[in-house]
Amino acid sequence: MYGFKLPVLLAPLLYAVGSTANEDVSVLSKETAKANNESLLWGPYKPNLYFGVRPRLPDSFFAGLMWAKVDDFVNAQQNFRHTCEQNEGMAGYGWDEYDIREGGRQTIHDAGNSIDLTIDFVKVPGGENGGNWGARIKGVPREDGYDDQPMSLVFYAGLEGEGNIEVANEGDDLGFTGDVNLKGSTPGLGGFSVDVTTGPESNQHPEHDHPTYEDKPLDHTLVASVTMPPGNVWQTKVMLFNLMKGEVGEAIKKYGAENPPPPAQVFTIRNAPGEGNLHYVQKVFKGAFEFDILFSSGSSPEPLTSDTLTKEIKTSSQSFSERFKKILAPQTPFNSPEYSEFSKAMFSNLVGGIGYFHGSDIVDRSAQPEYDEENEGFWEETEEARSRAKPVYEGPKELFTCIPSRPFFPRGFLWDEGFHLTPIVDWDIDLVLEIVKSWFSLMDEDGWIAREQIIGAEARSKVPPEFTVQYPHYANPPTLFLILESFMDKVSANKALSSKKTSEGAAEDIRSAYVQHPELGEEYIRTFYPLLKKHYFWYRNTQRGDIKTYDREAFSTKEAYRWRGRSLQHVLTSGLDDYPRAQPPHPGELHVDLISWMGMMTRSIRRIAEALGETDDAEEFAGYENAIERNIDDLHWDEDAQTFCDSTIDEYEESVHVCHKGYISIIPFLTGMVGPNSPRLKPTLDLIQDPKELWSDFGIRSLSKQDEFYGTDENYWRSPIWININYMVVKSLYDIATTTGPHQEQAREMYSQLRKNLVENVFREWKRTGFAFEQYNPDNGKGQRIQHFTGWTSMVVKMMSMPDLPAGEKSGHDEL
Repeated sequence: MYGFKLPVLLAPLLYAVGSTANEDVSVLSKETAKANNESLLWGPYKPNLYFGVRPRLPDSFFAGLMWAKVDDFVNAQQNFRHTCEQNEGMAGYGWDEYDIREGGRQTIHDAGNSIDLTIDFVKVPGGENGGNWGARIKGVPREDGYDDQPMSLVFYAGLEGEGNIEVANEGDDLGFTGDVNLKGSTPGLGGFSVDVTTGPESNQHPEHDHPTYEDKPLDHTLVASVTMPPGNVWQTKVMLFNLMKGEVGEAIKKYGAENPPPPAQVFTIRNAPGEGNLHYVQKVFKGAFEFDILFSSGSSPEPLTSDTLTKEIKTSSQSFSERFKKILAPQTPFNSPEYSEFSKAMFSNLVGGIGYFHGSDIVDRSAQPEYDEENEGFWEETEEARSRAKPVYEGPKELFTCIPSRPFFPRGFLWDEGFHLTPIVDWDIDLVLEIVKSWFSLMDEDGWIAREQIIGAEARSKVPPEFTVQYPHYANPPTLFLILESFMDKVSANKALSSKKTSEGAAEDIRSAYVQHPELGEEYIRTFYPLLKKHYFWYRNTQRGDIKTYDREAFSTKEAYRWRGRSLQHVLTSGLDDYPRAQPPHPGELHVDLISWMGMMTRSIRRIAEALGETDDAEEFAGYENAIERNIDDLHWDEDAQTFCDSTIDEYEESVHVCHKGYISIIPFLTGMVGPNSPRLKPTLDLIQDPKELWSDFGIRSLSKQDEFYGTDENYWRSPIWININYMVVKSLYDIATTTGPHQEQAREMYSQLRKNLVENVFREWKRTGFAFEQYNPDNGKGQRIQHFTGWTSMVVKMMSMPDLPAGEKSGHDEL
């Protein structure tokens, strides 16, 4: 497939960028941004739907698909699929292969409807406004289905804001026997057309002897056009059911409840094409079927056809396979076809779950004094204060982001995002930077970014009301700084590429322009540097802990941190929710995981300051970094327990450790605060490796088996295996195993075994169930909680692509 590239006329500039003037770099930056915008404009950016397409534009065009088996009256309505759900009889679904700039293939194994669907989606560049795109919809009855089972397919297209869209061709009174053509225009897309084809001659349609067959023959395509309030136009399934309800009522009225027409005829819309901001196109098939949806931009050199779509589907698949083999191919012992298929699917579902959200969110800006959490019993005070607060709608806002789970969490989560982007960094760094930029664009004037992004009414429809409000004193682990560190590593390692002058290099620019051309990367990071600083100091100011009041002894009297937003049983802001903490909560608490995250964040911004030549800032951050490293030891190391612990204040007003061995105990190691020669490394490795504590055959437990709270209450972060933290363990072990030091061999053995245990278990459950899961059981390895959790669980892709370390191999690691 021919991909999006930076303009050929700029090629001389691209490879002479090291000697260009600042204005030339600015031109290159603008052209790179333009090329990215074009190639990333369209996508299945409504990930809450099994198939929903939209551009990265607010108040614009959108399209989607619904379907159902319509062979009985009892189940027909509930059989209609639209939004991804956990309990709809799916035997697995998702993207088998997907590249966000080209397209891919999604398969849906709908056991409840006895149908397997294949949806090929590809983008064809040309002209402006993102070019054309097409989707081929195929359905085949499953083994438990039957050859002539009736299936109803409903495609819809609409507008959220300004513009127009209408049915442009004419059928007869009963419907359309040929293609259906929609035409429209919007301020952001210009003119466009959408063709819904009849498909090949092999398509068949149900036939019935009932007299209504003459009124509504099912070999016709039915089209209904409606006008809805812009704020409600996303409620497409509700409107579809309203349209069908009228037809059901008419059938009952005409023929009686004892002699209704067949369900395939009853559960249809009335053919009423015309104007409106939402248009439904319904087809009813018998047995296997196929048809195309062809979107053509008015600026494209030529409209998209089914023949072109056929070629592009094949080319896109070949391109994806070749690129995946080159960049993310699983390494020993996972270098087999079945693991390659698994890895492609996990990566594709991660990228295929990227969404674009716009609209308002809900924020409590009351800044009530109770939110400072300074008094004993503060959790009760804050709960009462929240009950009398009056949150406000803010926005409109927009966000381009990966999501954790299409059926359960179709929205943005701040600490998840750094993990999401880790497998994508090598594949498409420019895409990663677009997402990072989108997140930082949400920052308020104080430097706060909401930890959970519930933007727009459609996103809020998936969230209980008590969880929709965001609070400007709530933080989350700053994992986006891990991605910025990775970016800095890549820029440093690829400076020599700025002088490379090959056409192959130019073709790759759209995915790695900011790395191949260091000046471009520097401009990107320099543009964001003020925001990074503001965000960093927001953490320092709002999450600071208290050292002086309680006469704690530490290297620094300033470097201590405490998560705000704590309740009696939860610290949701930490990301570790119900992980055991001090009881009862106390304003003098200090959290070892948060100071560790602050250490990582400080290291990252210090490196950025150095790269930008901000020497005064770099010296300031280096001072903070050193103080944090010292204070992690002074405030959180427990000599008796031989581990890192939270700290609190006891009834005698003394500072004491609260030790619950588990993920928080090893966070200093996972964030790089415990180096290869640290005296704390050996006991940390031993804790991880001990099967009586954290080690299991399926991954590292979130809490020690010896802890009194192991497996209790919600048991969310109190025993289960989480892939994001386990990846951090694997990566940290690899770094130790490939760096000279006294514990190299132990780390190598742990790395090899843990990597194998984790990948094999997630793969085994994927094969058994058709899904990846939110977490895994430490006793039997079974996936549990949220199914189709293709967010950070997809980090197994990164683990598979990491090098194997045979016995005795201890050095020479590549950047991961």
